[in-house]
Amino acid sequence: MRIGILLNEHPGPDSLRLFTDELRRAADEGFDSAWLPHVFGLDALTALAVAGSRVPEIPIGTAVVPTYPRHPGALAQQARSTALAVGPGRLTLGIGLSHKIVIENMFGYDFSRPVRHMREYLEVLTPLLEGNPVSYTGETVTANLALTVPGEERVPVLVAALGEQMLKLAGRATDGTILWMTGPTTIRDHIAPTITTAATAAGRPAPRIVCALPVQVTDNPDTARERAGKVFKMYGTLPSYRAMMDREGVAGPADMAIIGTEDQVAERIRGVFDAGATEFVGIVYDNGDDAPRTRKLLTSLKS
Repeated sequence: MRIGILLNEHPGPDSLRLFTDELRRAADEGFDSAWLPHVFGLDALTALAVAGSRVPEIPIGTAVVPTYPRHPGALAQQARSTALAVGPGRLTLGIGLSHKIVIENMFGYDFSRPVRHMREYLEVLTPLLEGNPVSYTGETVTANLALTVPGEERVPVLVAALGEQMLKLAGRATDGTILWMTGPTTIRDHIAPTITTAATAAGRPAPRIVCALPVQVTDNPDTARERAGKVFKMYGTLPSYRAMMDREGVAGPADMAIIGTEDQVAERIRGVFDAGATEFVGIVYDNGDDAPRTRKLLTSLKS
């Protein structure tokens, strides 16, 4: 089993140094990969370029960079520069639509055609990441450019795809998907068959299906579940994640968290792989006494 970890950023002027220390710790502990979300703090690709250039070998990825605020040419340039900084074969570019409340209310972009936007975005992003020029005119994206960032290796792309049309697009046009608030039943019955069928029909390799979920190994599951409910409460209000929780048949984010003893957590993570995930990324959401225990369990599951 391939096991990664979602890293945290730290506030304040030492943020990049502390993040670099986090990445170094993940590498020393033996995680297969380390991922950084892109929200309103550090720019994920910039932080990974800095930290990844100082911490060798461990694969890194963004989970995920929102597409709307960035022209695909600009994102391709930044991603290729980050890949150059950290070395070949290490960076995976995870991208996603974000949410209407963020894109329209905060950034002021039109969110009315998300699937078309992503399809056209990839028409520009993909060739540029592969080192090829692009000339494309769509309804939402236009580009006529080539990049001169050094490096021959392509940067793989995962799309945060949950709905049927986005999963089909991810299967046809990218390396796979990265999931959040999505459980094993939904992966088995919806995610894996939809994206795999699309990839096969397009003649592409089997897609990566990266499942990210909160994890805590503990002897106090009720307390851990209560905390998960508070920390991740907002995700139960966002339509795309709410739809996945409804498919899973759970009440809210606390039910998506993988909580329990070592044996209980290990069994649930194995269930995620049995459902069709190719990678699991743990979010260790409590930094108390249970955190080292959780991290140790996660790395023990690698195979």
